[in-house]
Formats: sequence, structure tokens, C-alpha cells
Amino acid sequence: MESTKRLTLSVTITRKTPELLCPAESTPHEFKSLSDIDDQIFLRRYVKTINFYKNNPYMKGKDPVKIIREAIAKALVFYYPLAGRLREDTGRKLVVECTGQGIVFVEAEADATLQHFGVDALYPPFPNSDDLVLDVPNNLGIIVDIPLMFIQVTRLKCGGFIFSNNFSHTMCDGVGLSKFLFAVGELARGATFPSIRPVWDRHLLTSGIPHHEHLYDAGTGENQVPMDHNQMVERSFFFTSAEISALRRSLQPHLQRCSKFEIVAGCVWRCQTIAFSLKPDEEMKFIVIMDNRKNIKPPLQVGYYGNVLKLLVAVTTAGELSKNPLHYAVELVRNMKHEAETAGELSNSADLMVIRDPLSLIAGNTYAVSNLTHVGFERMDVGWGTAAYGGVPKGSYWPTGISQASWYLGFMDGIVVPVCLPLKSMKVFEKHLQLMITTAPISSSL
Repeated sequence: MESTKRLTLSVTITRKTPELLCPAESTPHEFKSLSDIDDQIFLRRYVKTINFYKNNPYMKGKDPVKIIREAIAKALVFYYPLAGRLREDTGRKLVVECTGQGIVFVEAEADATLQHFGVDALYPPFPNSDDLVLDVPNNLGIIVDIPLMFIQVTRLKCGGFIFSNNFSHTMCDGVGLSKFLFAVGELARGATFPSIRPVWDRHLLTSGIPHHEHLYDAGTGENQVPMDHNQMVERSFFFTSAEISALRRSLQPHLQRCSKFEIVAGCVWRCQTIAFSLKPDEEMKFIVIMDNRKNIKPPLQVGYYGNVLKLLVAVTTAGELSKNPLHYAVELVRNMKHEAETAGELSNSADLMVIRDPLSLIAGNTYAVSNLTHVGFERMDVGWGTAAYGGVPKGSYWPTGISQASWYLGFMDGIVVPVCLPLKSMKVFEKHLQLMITTAPISSSL
């Protein structure tokens, strides 16, 4: 089990004045409705992504900033709602006014090479990430009438560069964003239009049942543990394919066909619960934020770039998670996913896909996970090849109490899990995780 600590390096990053980057051609001025999934309050936030690119000798003399700036302007002609602004309509429902005002774009320079951010293990947390990704210029939770993307391109001394994007989750999910980034890459390499044309069609995931419950705060729960977020430490844990196979061998026969994600998620959930030393009867929730595209009937067009998310929930107690072997947690995660995948008739209804009371899900002790291992941010190729890393700059955040949200990242043939915990809890977590790995059965073929 490899744990990665990142030290803050002495790197100077110089930004130029931000500019508004508009579509390269005139676009329609119109209002577009969002789907009921897009409009969920838990998606009314900005999410940061980052791509790292190596030097490419064949691109010598070419400027990635200029190429990307021009490609984004071209891409916004096709994805013109992204150049607009959100507005609140009746009942606080959001709509997009396609104004063509553009997105924020910043050119930057760093006196560092790609090696400063990781060589063999290029995954979060990254040093100086706050200087590599733009912040949204407000701290009041206001998301209307501001740009929907904040993009920064940072040149590196080695000839590589870093592309980052702070985007409105209301407009698209990770899969949807990857479609936009892929289109930017195609246009940067000379295409006249994206090979996959963007599709709006948000009405297909809009419920016919009036509802407003999802717009209001459902509270923060009663069982949360006070936590000083200034004392938090972040580590990334790399589960190799061999380690995941060893954990699999410790499971019961009927769990041998579990996915890598299910095994790793069960393992991390159990170790985190032990690390918090909660009372045995404390309720524990595990939430998977799942891409639901494959369950929609009739299927959405491939160019649909809105949110198609479903939240899956497993519930148990701290005592059951802590005292039972790994198979208990893995089976909870597996059953939760299996029930969702087999309930096709439920997944197809926009009425049932809308989360009526999403904040109640994260009330109490919650571990929420979004699996980014197959999203494909790294596929954005603007001429320098695919990214050496494409994902999030920081892997975990804390909405409230010990409600943690984390992104799982693909790396080589394994899974990287960023974990953010108080230092004391992190030491307990690492101890139990290492124990679980080292005591797993060794393959008889070794």
C-alpha cells in the first residue's frame, strides 16, 4: 500500500489578467431550461479539475495557451450555453440565459517542471494547487450571473503545461464535461467541428410532477462529530491490482466477482469508521454518486452533456462496520449497486431520479464517493498527447461534520483513493488499512 504525502514546494506561479473568452462566432440568445437533475441543490456548486501535460518535442515552438484559447472559443460555438449565465426562475428553478458573455480564461507561468508535481505518482493532493486552479469570485454560495467556467493554462519550464477548470456542476457532470474537453482537443488539432455534436435535450430528464422540496436545507443531522478542519491532513492511497486481488481472496466465495471499486470502497469505509472511534450505535451512510446513463430508456443521445446522476445509499452502524470482517462492508456496497442496476424500471423515470431531500442524505456520518476512474478527463488532447493526469486537484472535501466526499481515481491498473482526516484519525486509518492489506491471503501461485 503506497501512501503519498505532498510537501509545499517553493514554486512561483504568475497569472496574467483574467479575460472573458467568448464564442468564436455569434450564438443564439435564448433561455434554456435545465433538467430536474441539473437543478438539484447539491449540484449547485463549482468543481475543480486539472490536467497535467508532458513536453512534446513535436510541438516545439507552439504555444499551448494560444492553441487552447482559440480551441475553447471554437468549442463554445457548439456548447454555447456554457458561455451564458444562470438565472433563477419561478420557484428558484434555474435556467440558462445564453448570453454569449463567455467564460473566464487566465494565462499563467510557473517556475517549475512537471516533476515538481509528481513523477511516478502523479495524483492528488498536488502542491500549489490553489494557484493552479482559479477560484469562483464569491463565497456566499451565489451561482447566478457569474461565468460557468474558470479556466487557467499554466506553462511549465520543461515545456509541459497544466490545464485547469473550475466549472458549474449544474451545467454538466464529469462525463458531460469530458465531452466538452474532448471537443476542445479535436478543434485544437484542426477539426472544424466536434465528432460528437453536443445535445441539450434537458427536458428528457425533467419530471412531470411538481415538487420544490429539493430546494430547501434539510438540516445537518444530530450525530455529527465536531471537527477542526484546520487540523486535517490529506493523503492519497494507491491500491495496486495485486493488493486488490489479495483483498478479494479474503472475501467469501459469493463475493469473488466483486468489482475493484466495491472492494476498495468497502475497505476504506470500514477503516475510516474505525479511525473515528464512534459509538457502536452511530448510523453510518455510504453514498455512491453513479453515472446513470446506461439505465435510461430510451437511451440518451451520445452527445448529451447534462447531469445524469443517481445517488445510491447503504446504511449500517459504526459497531457493525468495525467489528465485522471486510466482507460485511463490501457486501453492503455490492448489494446497493446491484439493486440499483437491476431496478431498471425505477431508473428510467425522471420523477424517481430526482432527489427530493438530498441534504438529508449527508446528514450525520456519511462517506460519499464519486468514481472518476472511467470519466476520461485525460482524453483531452490539444496536440501534446493525452494528459499524464486528468482528474481533481484535491481528492476529498468535507461538506459538514464527518460527512466526507471523495473522488476515486484510476492509476495504472489500480485505484487511487484520496483521504482527508484529522491527523490522529489518519494514523489509525493507516494502521488498520495496512493491517488489512498485509494479512490478506497470498496467492498460491506466488
